[in-house]
Amino acid sequence: MSEQDLQDSPPRPAGEKLQKVLARIGVGSRRDVEAWIGEGRIKVNGVAATLGQRVDLHDAISVDGRLIKREESAESVRRVIMYNKPDGEICTRDDPEGRPTVFDRLPRPKEGRWINVGRLDINTTGLLLFTTDGELANRLMHPSFEMDREYAVRVRGEVDDDMIARLKEGVVLEDGPARFTDIQVAPGGVGFNHWYHCVVMEGRNREVRRLWESQGLVVSRLKRVRFGPVFLNSDLPMGRWREMSQGEIDILAAEVGLTPVAMPAMNAKTKDKLERMQRKSSKPVGRGERVRTLRPAAEGATSERPARKPREEAPRKGRTTVAERPSDVRRKPAGAPKRSGPGTGRGKPRSE
Repeated sequence: MSEQDLQDSPPRPAGEKLQKVLARIGVGSRRDVEAWIGEGRIKVNGVAATLGQRVDLHDAISVDGRLIKREESAESVRRVIMYNKPDGEICTRDDPEGRPTVFDRLPRPKEGRWINVGRLDINTTGLLLFTTDGELANRLMHPSFEMDREYAVRVRGEVDDDMIARLKEGVVLEDGPARFTDIQVAPGGVGFNHWYHCVVMEGRNREVRRLWESQGLVVSRLKRVRFGPVFLNSDLPMGRWREMSQGEIDILAAEVGLTPVAMPAMNAKTKDKLERMQRKSSKPVGRGERVRTLRPAAEGATSERPARKPREEAPRKGRTTVAERPSDVRRKPAGAPKRSGPGTGRGKPRSE
């Protein structure tokens, strides 16, 4: 670029977008913050904020009248929790009907708050991720980052090869085209009940159920067993949570183009408190659901949850639940446009 071009180019705007700042420090996801700005709940220096407004460290930001404290550092603590959701819990903080929520059993973070990465409906069980980093949550949910979700599903009815082919090629639902990128038969079905493992690339509302229902089938059980590189292991009982290690978080963050951020150092007292909270949360809840494991404990044992052979492209080492994956692990339809870089998608993330 010539010196004249540099002189003629407009100056870069000062500060950082408000929704990005609040997402990074864990106040909420960017989508949450944008909604709150529209509702007039956020103020900057005592004046109602506007979408796209930029702020710096000298600006006073408040949400619902509460002043938000910000660190001088450009980085913030990034924590991630895995939770094995039972049947009967809803993915909201407060329910007017008094039903149990997925937040009831989580530990309270010292800084920020837990942001759920997507949703599962009340009758769906399995893996949910929570993080204190709103930017991480936003990227994991955003369609442009292509985070695939894998489910174990039990369907009732006769399933033939033509149905499977249609579900993989794509069908039109009431909110647009949808498809499974992968379907595999799993053992455990009896009579008209059949178990499958299926993969979707989006988090549309009840998408897995509606895809099977489009073929005249009924989904009688549904459990999420994987989100991107994160697997739900059988050593995490239903109704229990586990905080991910620094290495696991780094792998997850790298999948969406984020650099590592250090976890807070914990002393022995804090670690002991977290362990006690995890033990306390181990009792499963929700409409009589009992603890179940995804795979049989021993060869020849039976389980309601069908086993599935591990993916060759995502080997799991030791007891880690997060696996680094090659770039071609996410399968896309033939001729689909490629993403040119992180965050280039224009669609909003949708809850599951």
